Amino acid sequence: MTATALAAEVGLTVAPCHRRLKDLEGAGVISGYRAVIDPASVGLGFEALVFVTLAKVDRATMDEFEAAVTANGHITSAQRLFGDPDYILRVMAEDLSAYQRFFDDELTMLPGVQRVSSTLVMKNLKPGAGLPL
Repeated sequence: MTATALAAEVGLTVAPCHRRLKDLEGAGVISGYRAVIDPASVGLGFEALVFVTLAKVDRATMDEFEAAVTANGHITSAQRLFGDPDYILRVMAEDLSAYQRFFDDELTMLPGVQRVSSTLVMKNLKPGAGLPL
């Protein structure tokens, strides 16, 4: 949304709206902007949620695993969890065959992995939903 459209939406003129945006950016409340891309339109119409349990949960293993996950472009989201499993990953691929290769060649080879299981996403109801503000 442009600053002009935002100003109209919140009932401000453009100058104070722009100033408030800059203040929010400067304070770190707004950390960036992004384009929302339809995965299927760029050949990534297959999505899986992957549950990972590590063989050993110590700082060195977690650091190595997290660094490898962060560096992998097909893993678009990753959260460390309390309990079992240790992590949940969101993985994008071209299709089932591409995901199967990624699962076999990359996911199972991540540092410290004991067990990997996944479920396929049938329908994404709230892709990229923002914070409830």
